Amino acid sequence: MTKPATVLVVNCGSSSIKMALIVLDSGQRIATGLAERLGQADAVLYWHSDEGKREEVILADSGYDAVLQQMLELVSQRFGSQKIKAVGHRIVHGGERFVSPALLNDEVIHQIELLSHLAPLHNPINLLGIKNAREQFSAVPHVAVFDTAFHHSMPLRASLYAVPYRWYQDYGIRRYGFHGISHHYVAQEAARRLGREMRDCQLLTAHLGNGCSATAVRNGISVDTTMGFTPLEGLMMGTRSGDIDPGLHAFISKQTGADVEEITRTLNYESGLLGISGLSYDMRTLLDAAKAGNERVVLAVDMFCYRLAKALAALAVALDEVHALVFTGGIGEHADIVRMQTCRHLSSIGIKLDTERNRQHGRGSDGAIGKDGSPVSVLVIATNEEWMIAKYVCAILDKKKDSEYYKRTITESDHPMTGFPE
Repeated sequence: MTKPATVLVVNCGSSSIKMALIVLDSGQRIATGLAERLGQADAVLYWHSDEGKREEVILADSGYDAVLQQMLELVSQRFGSQKIKAVGHRIVHGGERFVSPALLNDEVIHQIELLSHLAPLHNPINLLGIKNAREQFSAVPHVAVFDTAFHHSMPLRASLYAVPYRWYQDYGIRRYGFHGISHHYVAQEAARRLGREMRDCQLLTAHLGNGCSATAVRNGISVDTTMGFTPLEGLMMGTRSGDIDPGLHAFISKQTGADVEEITRTLNYESGLLGISGLSYDMRTLLDAAKAGNERVVLAVDMFCYRLAKALAALAVALDEVHALVFTGGIGEHADIVRMQTCRHLSSIGIKLDTERNRQHGRGSDGAIGKDGSPVSVLVIATNEEWMIAKYVCAILDKKKDSEYYKRTITESDHPMTGFPE
């Protein structure tokens, strides 16, 4: 099958929807759409063209389903002439069943539905995007790309919890990891910039946004990561606590009378940077307040950087050596203070920043912000999940050329080591 000239990427989040039209040969974005604050009075939809023009589209209805349909209709009306050949969908959780991207059919969709209990805030929304997009673009193939799949290659020593083994056997309790699409993209890009083949590259990647995770990538595959069974585990984040003592639930319940659901909600939405600072979950706001001397904000930023460095140092155990540390995501790409404070804790593993390059976010140096001659390179790389999803789509359609594949189920999915594009 010839590579599709244009792929529509649909990324349905819990309160936002992103879409992008990607030209496969060049990676060019024909257009991108972003709808934010859905269901609220100030909901907004923006379209960006490849010429840099930004257009605000009036929303007749701010409800999630209505906005999703409006965006898909706009794509069909405005870009139908681009001859969209396929649609790629970001799916947050693929469980153990989906270890690589999968061509969507009724059986695959049913299996994704069965996994919704693992990601109740995300998978149902992702399925809504699939349903509407398949109706709007019924004549083209649709491919599901799973955020957890890249991490399926983790060895059992990294992916299992030290709990009764039957919990893993009976309930699928294990560390799945998330942000896999982003980690895979920046790992590939880092290898390119280092002049190395992916199969000969060992990296630490840090995706830092409102949600944060770090991953050890060895020879092109994920061998350990910080997020686990849910996106709550691991690093300190915008509103999520990250790692805590499991006994905290029982203690807080006894002290306050709160049930497990209420405590878990607090750990997800009222903790992290917001919980410690008491001011905001937005790192930009916090860094401004830190300069003004707000002590709790200073503490929150210090905790964030220290815990990130601690996790990165621990992940280095999964590698034979570290060729580079890669920062990505909104915080990773733009917060030079965070990168500086984090790397100060990592001098023992050979990480040293060039102050001016770091201040310039690697502009003019192909993203490199480490000191010349340092044993470990440090890079700032803007993530591009939409382009990565489009590459996944292309790989699936190219690899499965016979029409019978459209009838198969995901039991024939490839292992990440062979099923992902390089």
